Amino acid sequence: MRIAIIGYSGSGKSTLASRLGEKYGVEVLYLDKVHWLPGWTERDRREELSITQEFLDKNSSWVIDGNYSKSFYERRMEEADSIIFMNFNRFSCLKRILKRFKNNKGKTRDSMTEGCNEKIDAEFLKWILWDGRTKKHKNRFKDTVNRYKNKVTVIRNGRELTKYYNEHGLKY
Repeated sequence: MRIAIIGYSGSGKSTLASRLGEKYGVEVLYLDKVHWLPGWTERDRREELSITQEFLDKNSSWVIDGNYSKSFYERRMEEADSIIFMNFNRFSCLKRILKRFKNNKGKTRDSMTEGCNEKIDAEFLKWILWDGRTKKHKNRFKDTVNRYKNKVTVIRNGRELTKYYNEHGLKY
């Protein structure tokens, strides 16, 4: 079983990835953990690609959380048995990010590199509301949904996410 989870920041990708990994007993790769080093420093691109490639080559079953188009995006989509697109609107994502910050302030989430404590700054807010939703990003998601329509599940809001959790026997 191979599940790729893509979508907008704050939509719940990492939590869903964790729950699916637990349920199916498979390795989970959080691409944020691959991309970021402690202190919110970006990892060298070659090293990031090497880590991702090694994970893909080594594991026959997996859950991968994240977009990162330059980290074997096409390979991940092609090899995935299921693609879950978390297509929440920007304001829902902002609300979820604020809740996440409140719950994790001063701590590092399991889906993030140790030393990258939860934070909200102007750059991240701009990403949530605008930069992460450019035409380029939207078109990549649209192309993925169209190209892999037989294996894509689109989740648009909290109600649909709750329904997905319930239908798949996942703890919320």
